[in-house]
Amino acid sequence: MSEHIRTRRDDGVFEVVIERPKANAIDLATSRAMGLIFRDFRDDPELRVAIVTGAGEKFFCAGWDLKAAASGDAVDGDYGVGGFGGLQELRDLNKPVIAAVNGICCGGGLEIALSADLIIAAEHASFALPEIRSGTVADAASIKLPKRIPYHIAMDMLLTGRWLDVHEAHRWGFVNEVLPADRLMERAWELARLLASGPPLVYAAIKEIVREAEGSTFQTAMNKITKRQFATVDMLYSSQDQLEGARAFAEKRNPVWKGR
Repeated sequence: MSEHIRTRRDDGVFEVVIERPKANAIDLATSRAMGLIFRDFRDDPELRVAIVTGAGEKFFCAGWDLKAAASGDAVDGDYGVGGFGGLQELRDLNKPVIAAVNGICCGGGLEIALSADLIIAAEHASFALPEIRSGTVADAASIKLPKRIPYHIAMDMLLTGRWLDVHEAHRWGFVNEVLPADRLMERAWELARLLASGPPLVYAAIKEIVREAEGSTFQTAMNKITKRQFATVDMLYSSQDQLEGARAFAEKRNPVWKGR
């Protein structure tokens, strides 16, 4: 689908690797390809969890390709079905996504990582939003980052372009784990296989509830759940998997999830 994106699938796990030397920066064509890749992941019932990472050891993703922009790629151009990088605006993505940050993660690259559900990072990883220096706005990060870390730290990054090393990023809570570089992908696959073995309908319900409740009060969101106004929750409560979970608990065995 794209010469700059490598994919691999294995037993329900889908790995997506950004490979655009030298910085894994993303132009319009690559963003559109990533949107189609993640859309297909979303719609494939055989795939349960995704890992997104960058090729090499230096860059996860440097974000928007400024060289492509200087050559005519419009900053407000067509990024594709999922928005920039394929993840940020992809609707109804009710499967877990892990970002394995293998190096520099800045600008739109950080926005892609923030679109994942879990972020693990190598010990040499670093994070920044340098858009302020090129006269642009990190729009998705301006929405997401203050919800993930303390407001004053998010604003420091947005307003000054300050870099955070991986340990500070972990301390503020938007990185789940810090790992030696040679353990990063092994750990990503451990997490992915753990999630792939879990109940996909429950994951879907969790993601829809979290997403839809983001702008609601607690009581409003709870009322929607009670009234079966979340499609994924309604599907879960009437599924074979819900009965299987109860039976497996009663029989003291591991459940066999079917996703239906």
